Order: sequence, then C-alpha cells, then structure tokens
Amino acid sequence: MPKQKTKSSAKKRFKLTGTGKIKRKHAFKSHILTKKSKKRKLRLTHDTLVHKADENSIKEQLCLK
Repeated sequence: MPKQKTKSSAKKRFKLTGTGKIKRKHAFKSHILTKKSKKRKLRLTHDTLVHKADENSIKEQLCLK
C-alpha cells in the first residue's frame, strides 16, 4: 500500500500547537490595505485557531488522522 501524501496547500497554511490545536493566519491581509483601518490590519496580523468544525478535515489533509 502506498504512503498517503500530505496536501501541500495545507502544509503551508497550518501549524500544530503543542497541545494539538491547529493555528492559522487571518485572511484579507495581503492586498488592498489602504482602505482598511490600522486597528483592523493589526487584528488581522495575529494568528488564531482553526474552528472545531474544520479541524477534522484539516487533520486529514495533514495526515494526522
């Protein structure tokens, strides 16, 4: 049986924390930044955790399940 490959897109976008949760970056921070407020851009800078409903599919893509 061949080995299961990790999705390259998921590998680049998600990181695992020490407790096993999945970290992700916020969207809407790559371009058209002039019309966004400083406060909004600052909030988008920080990483956040993936929602529990999406965790299983991401873990499958990362071959963690």
